[in-house]
Amino acid sequence: MATMPKRVKHRKVFRGRLKGLATRGNRVSFGDFGLMSLDYGWMSARHIEAGRVAANRATGGAAKIWIRVFPHKPISSKPAETRMGKGKGDVDFWAAEIKPGKILYELGGVPEEKAKLAFKRVAHKMPFKVKMVKRVPTT
Repeated sequence: MATMPKRVKHRKVFRGRLKGLATRGNRVSFGDFGLMSLDYGWMSARHIEAGRVAANRATGGAAKIWIRVFPHKPISSKPAETRMGKGKGDVDFWAAEIKPGKILYELGGVPEEKAKLAFKRVAHKMPFKVKMVKRVPTT
């Protein structure tokens, strides 16, 4: 299930630079527990799907899972053993830009121990460090 945008304004984009902390999507909004990133990085559509499958299997399908990231950025690469020049390479995969503090996944409807186990399984699939956080009650 390759996740990618239906349409984009530009087919290829610059690499850019990740800096600062996540200011949006940085609190648990839907579920009871969340998985928060602690590092910068690109999270490919394959990482997102692998995490979803791991969480679903660890909870036995009992939990409601929210995926809070989407791969909007096209990452291009040149084929191996290709000479320099001839323009930018074709789009290789789609990635989400992740900053520290961003909530990646949320779980609801399961006890804390089961959520902890599920997020431990998901953490092994992630390309950067993550930690589990609880929902902060709003007053």
